[in-house]
Amino acid sequence: MRFTYAETFCDPTFLAPLAQAAEDAGYDSFAVPDSLIYPAESDTSYPYTDDGGREFLEDKPIIEAFTLIPYLAATTSRITFTTFVLKLAVRPAVLVAKQAASIAVLSENRLRLGVGLSPWPEDFAALGQPWAQRGRRMDEMIDVIRGLTAGGFYEHQGELLDIPTLKICPTPTERIPILIGGHSDAALRRAARVGDGWIHAGGDPANLATLMARLDQLRADEGRAHEPFEVHVISMDAFSVDGIHRLEDAGVTDAIVGFRYPYTTDPDTQTLTDKVDLLRRFADTIHAA
Repeated sequence: MRFTYAETFCDPTFLAPLAQAAEDAGYDSFAVPDSLIYPAESDTSYPYTDDGGREFLEDKPIIEAFTLIPYLAATTSRITFTTFVLKLAVRPAVLVAKQAASIAVLSENRLRLGVGLSPWPEDFAALGQPWAQRGRRMDEMIDVIRGLTAGGFYEHQGELLDIPTLKICPTPTERIPILIGGHSDAALRRAARVGDGWIHAGGDPANLATLMARLDQLRADEGRAHEPFEVHVISMDAFSVDGIHRLEDAGVTDAIVGFRYPYTTDPDTQTLTDKVDLLRRFADTIHAA
């Protein structure tokens, strides 16, 4: 079992020392969230909270993911950075490919690209992207990102994207893993069809087994059941040795752990010392077991 440390909405000056502490404590990955704007008015709900509220995001500091990761990578040497998750369909495909390739090169392949659809039309409007056909556009974007980051000339003539023959330089020496986030059946189908893995977004713990069973079924339907596949999960089972064994038996490869409830409008009162102590205590108790 590998472990991803998740911390968000904290003082941005904490992030580099937390990445360093997580690396020193043996975590495999550091989760990097993505949030772009907070609209003054919205009637759209957030899918991973009980009441659908998004107020917990207002005035919370979130550094743009492709800006933050190179900064953190420069202060570390081993730990991987996982976008959790990048709102892919609101961005231009070629630009994302260039950004991801650049980060992977500079970090020596320490990037996992977790991607998903933003649940909010306001994100699409603010970035000048259409809300309609966003899922199909994301599918084509994944093809474009893979094609361009592989090196050499690439072209894409799809239903929604038309990319002339071009190439980018430099490109990484290893394939960038693309993990699909989301709990909808469309997201699970996308993960089964084209993903290198799936990222669980939390929510009701009772739903996790159902989601994983559906994902297994879809991967079998796609003929991919025996291919390598990462499963990144948020679960309270990760906080006990017996629970870790249950997750491993269920096919989980990576446990995402954090030590503060993020979906609250309350300010973060943990000091940097508090956060480092918590991540180290977990590592000492669970990693070595």
